[in-house]
Amino acid sequence: MTAESLAAAQVMSRILVAVKPDESPLMAWELMRRAHVHHLPVVDGRHVLGILTREQLAASWSGGPEEQSSRQVRTLLGRERKPLIRPDTPLARVAAVMLDAGCDAVPVLSDDGLIGMVTVRDVLSAVAGRTRPAEGPGEVVTGMFHLEPVLPQENR
Repeated sequence: MTAESLAAAQVMSRILVAVKPDESPLMAWELMRRAHVHHLPVVDGRHVLGILTREQLAASWSGGPEEQSSRQVRTLLGRERKPLIRPDTPLARVAAVMLDAGCDAVPVLSDDGLIGMVTVRDVLSAVAGRTRPAEGPGEVVTGMFHLEPVLPQENR
């Protein structure tokens, strides 16, 4: 199978770690760190509000754990519309969409909502002939725990 004959559904990441819009940047950072990912879809159910990147998270970081746990990731998403693709979108079109939008990850949506995400790494793997056969439907997992900072008590 050549890269020219592949579609988004054949190259997309199927198991996604996602974050809800009301979660904190601290939670998003921890999810990225533990899952070894650079992109987190921000989702409300199966509806995609945006893709949060490590760069966005790092650029917005200020203050300590208390400040980061009191903010919401929804505030870090830009106002401009980001591209969405369908499972049958040809790989060449996916790459063009990413280039035109200046992004390195795009969510893949079916009629039921978010089913995967294509990243630059997925595109490069496909071009290198290293795609894995699609196995079953995609899965979106949001954080399964909640982080709250433990702040030191002031000396009295």
